[in-house]
Amino acid sequence: MDFKSSPFMYAVGGAIVLFVLAQSVFFLVRAVKRGKELGISSEKIKNTAVQSALFSIAPALSIVATVIVLSGALGVVLPWIRLTVIGAIQYETSSAQSALNAMGNAAGIASAITDPEQFTTVAWVMTVGSIMPLVILPFILKKLQKGIGKAMGKKKLWSDVMSAAAFIGIIIAFIGRAILGTGDKAANVLGDGAGVLSITGLLGSVAFMLLFSFLVKKFPKLQKLESFAMPLSMFLGMGMVLLVNHFLPSQYLIEWRY
Repeated sequence: MDFKSSPFMYAVGGAIVLFVLAQSVFFLVRAVKRGKELGISSEKIKNTAVQSALFSIAPALSIVATVIVLSGALGVVLPWIRLTVIGAIQYETSSAQSALNAMGNAAGIASAITDPEQFTTVAWVMTVGSIMPLVILPFILKKLQKGIGKAMGKKKLWSDVMSAAAFIGIIIAFIGRAILGTGDKAANVLGDGAGVLSITGLLGSVAFMLLFSFLVKKFPKLQKLESFAMPLSMFLGMGMVLLVNHFLPSQYLIEWRY
């Protein structure tokens, strides 16, 4: 049996999911009770709960996409556990890739992990990296908020530029890997470097994102589509990769190496 999908892993995943669900129900019950104490009507409370549930669908789709991306290397259970609590595709994929590269695995998340030591290392790196902000923020959040408030008060345009630059920097890192990612010649693992398929995924996702943005601006009735634009673009981009991979001749060069 694959250690990545053992009964123990599923037991840990199930326990974590139950804890998260119990926590959500606990706060939901307290919120409803508090709302009634403040005189808020039951109908309004119900509508708020329904709207919140609907708005959670879009982020959930992004999480499902991240699980799919990581499942080839890490199996389903570990990404499921990680993203049940906290995480995002930008962090999970980069941390897993960095951990594997540091251990000499040049293919990274492009191939299935068969070494338990590498799997354990990835799990620790992904988990500890996500825990640190939760540990640090209670001690520095107040000062951080004051600093951000002063910066935004004096030069709001500058703070907007810095925030946008940080986000664009993360995106560029992924784009660079999709276009010029170097494969390992010695390992000869298909998919560990950039090529036709990575370019297809990149251009397909960008094209669909631009299409959704155009539709939202052109047709106000489709405003609700904006929340689903990113996850849908990710899924449609992956769909294009599957189509190209299916129809591309096997002898065709689908990846370039340096």
